[in-house]
Amino acid sequence: MKIATSAYPLDFLSSWAQYEDKISSWVAQAAQQNADLAVFPEYGAMELATLAGASAAADLEQSLIAVSERLADADALHKKLSIEYGVHILAASGPAVTPTRPVNRARLFTPQGGVGVQDKQIMTRFERDPWDVIGGGPLQVFDTSIGRIGILICYDCEFPLLGRALAACDILLVPSCTETLAGYWRVRIGAMARALEMQCVSVMSSVVGTADWSEAVDVSVGAGGIFAPPDRGFPETGVLSLGALNAAGWTMAEVDLRHIAKVRADGIVLGQKHWSEQSGRDDTAPIVDLR
Repeated sequence: MKIATSAYPLDFLSSWAQYEDKISSWVAQAAQQNADLAVFPEYGAMELATLAGASAAADLEQSLIAVSERLADADALHKKLSIEYGVHILAASGPAVTPTRPVNRARLFTPQGGVGVQDKQIMTRFERDPWDVIGGGPLQVFDTSIGRIGILICYDCEFPLLGRALAACDILLVPSCTETLAGYWRVRIGAMARALEMQCVSVMSSVVGTADWSEAVDVSVGAGGIFAPPDRGFPETGVLSLGALNAAGWTMAEVDLRHIAKVRADGIVLGQKHWSEQSGRDDTAPIVDLR
C-alpha cells in the first residue's frame, strides 16, 4: 500500500466553501499519487474556528465550541471524499464538546463508509491549563481493508503502555501539533520508539506554519514521517520516508505489511514476543549506594 502523511498549514477561512475546496484538493493530491491512506494532523481542525469570526478564533473557550459545532459537517465531507477517491482518511483532530469538557478527537474514514473515532488520552500542560481539554474515550484498534490501525494523538505516543494497548495494530497513526523543534522531536522519537517496540509502521503528521489568529495553534513546527522497526525488510534507520521540516505537503511511502508479519515472527529481535518478559522485572529499582 502507499501511505501519505501531511505537513498541514492552517488558514483563516473566509467561507465553508474555502475549507471544502482545501480538503478536497489535499485528498485529491494524495489520491493522484495512489495513496491508500491519507493522514492529517492533530488540531488541524482548529482552522474551522475562523468561520465563527476572528474574535471566536482568538478566544480559547469560544474556539473549542466553534470547531465542535463544525465537526459533523467536516466529517460528512471527509466521508464523501474517502468513498469518492477510495482512500482511507484520518481527518485532522479537533475539539469535540462532551457533557463535561471538550475532548481532542480524531476520526478515521474508510472507502467502505466506515467511521472510527479516537480521542486523545493524556493531555499536555497547555491542554490542561489554561485550555481545559480533557482525556476522552478508550483506545481502539480499527480493522480495515488495509490492515489494523491504531491512533495515538501526539503526546499519547510518548507513553509506551498506550502503545502496548494497541499491540494488535499493523499501522500506528500519530497526528501531531507541536510549537517547537523540541516538541516535534519528542513526538518523532515517540513515534519511532513505538514502531520499534510494537514492530509496526508508525505514521506522524504535523501542523506547520503560523496561525496568529489563534492562541492555541499560533506557531507550529513539524514534518511528515513514516517509520518502521529497523529490522528485516525495512531500512536500517527505521525511516521509510521523511518530509522536510516545516514544508507543507504530503510525504509518501510504500509499505508492505507482510514485512510486519515477518519481523514479528522471525525478526532480528522479537520485541512483541518478548514483551511479557519484563513482568516481574519492572518494579521500581532499589537505589544502591556506591559512595
